Amino acid sequence: MSAVTSTKSVSLRIILTSARAFDIGIAALGAIALALAFPKANLAWLAPLGAAALFWLWYTSSWKRAFWLGWFAGFIFFVISLSWVGHTVGSYLGALAPAVVVLPAILEGFFVGLAGIAASLAFQNASRWVAPFAAAAAFPIFEWIRSVGWIGSPFAQLGYSQADTPLALFAAYIGTYGVTFVVCIIGAYLADAVVGKTPRRFVAALGAIAFAWAICWWAWPARQTSSGTFMRVAVIQGNITQSLKWVPGSVPIAIARYVKMTQQAAAFHPELIVWPETVIPEPLNEDPHAEQRFAKLAQHVHATLIVGAQEIRDGGIYNALYIFGPNGALENIYEKRQLVPFAESLPAKRYLNWIPYISELAGTFASGTVDGVYSAGSLSFAPLICWESAFADLTHAQIRNGAQLLVISTDDAWFGETAGPPMHAQIAQLRAIENGTWVIRAAATGISGIIAPDGGYTAHSPLDKPATLYGFVSFPPGSIFANIGPTPIIISFAILYLAILMLGTRRFRRLLSVAERRTDERSHGWQE
Repeated sequence: MSAVTSTKSVSLRIILTSARAFDIGIAALGAIALALAFPKANLAWLAPLGAAALFWLWYTSSWKRAFWLGWFAGFIFFVISLSWVGHTVGSYLGALAPAVVVLPAILEGFFVGLAGIAASLAFQNASRWVAPFAAAAAFPIFEWIRSVGWIGSPFAQLGYSQADTPLALFAAYIGTYGVTFVVCIIGAYLADAVVGKTPRRFVAALGAIAFAWAICWWAWPARQTSSGTFMRVAVIQGNITQSLKWVPGSVPIAIARYVKMTQQAAAFHPELIVWPETVIPEPLNEDPHAEQRFAKLAQHVHATLIVGAQEIRDGGIYNALYIFGPNGALENIYEKRQLVPFAESLPAKRYLNWIPYISELAGTFASGTVDGVYSAGSLSFAPLICWESAFADLTHAQIRNGAQLLVISTDDAWFGETAGPPMHAQIAQLRAIENGTWVIRAAATGISGIIAPDGGYTAHSPLDKPATLYGFVSFPPGSIFANIGPTPIIISFAILYLAILMLGTRRFRRLLSVAERRTDERSHGWQE
């Protein structure tokens, strides 16, 4: 008898171990599929399938198991998706280089694990028809939580992977987080169809998405050709690499190259010319000669000229954009508001100074506080420096202040020819669709471009080549999202999730049953 029991126990352990290994394998495959949806693979159609793998695991898991499977999948996903972060920085760290990617991936995976908990609770408690809907709503909530604030990491949002697909249209109504929501709806209902063996719910979900898409496309202002006055613009991509940019004596080379390319661009008669971030990697306001030279250049080409440089003010160093008017005056200086943690600033410096090389690698920039909106020609524009373009709330603050055009000045040369530059460029496409605005993007080594309100490029540059782009921008057609902003959208997702979960709980159904019974009794008493 004991031998039989022992055999059964061993068999059970083998089955459980195999099941765990299978689930871990599915989690890894789902994470890889999600990562391949982004550049450079650009297999955007894999995003719903990768999401389906995660929702399939969460469908039958306890909340604890759902968390750990979600965390593991998130860890794999972020290790792959953010591997480009250490391209340049890793060379300073030697054997510690992998930590630049692994440590953030450990933290970011935590939020996927929390999404797993929320999805598991939805599948366990909500009605079968709407449980996948609630589970899908949970994912962008935690995507938003990890993406905001002074230490937020907004890259690798699922919605960004759909920049060149029809699903990107939804960003004009419910933002990039809304696009993530739609991707997760497809994934969650696909998982439900497989596990619950009810494909009709999946078909119904696809039908609802297709119907919503058709209505949104019909009502989409950006699908129609812009009317009114067009403004000529030019983008200068000087292709100064990081290996040259920070070498002593390189500033005159950069100035000479950008001045020459700007003078050549004058033949197009642009009203706005945009240079990349920190083209001049020194405080421009401490060099009156250089500042005067750019003022004369703006006057010579008779255009508003945006120059990326540093600024020293009140004892702080700022990553800034100098805005010279066509009359040669320095009209404004925009200071970067959202600094890159552990690169431009060191959060909790007092407690992290023990980490090797951290003081040398982390900058000491001060952060700006003004949601700047300025004028060029007939349009008002909102400047964004690099990392800032990935924060929908920062952009929306400027749109709310009256910005009609987005100008992104960035230096993606830190990431070479990795997936970093194209991933960052995708974000600019979603900002254009979200706000129904034109976007001008000037990158030091690429990818630069002029992006229409529908997210499509009207001009586009390759990586690692000098380029001057010319084009036209116009008044923005606008969008519903531009009037709402990201935070109300996320609050709506949270309310939707909690409402579905509450309506599906046994206690609520029991209370509802009691209320219905009492209503019936009262009705019966009145009849008597």
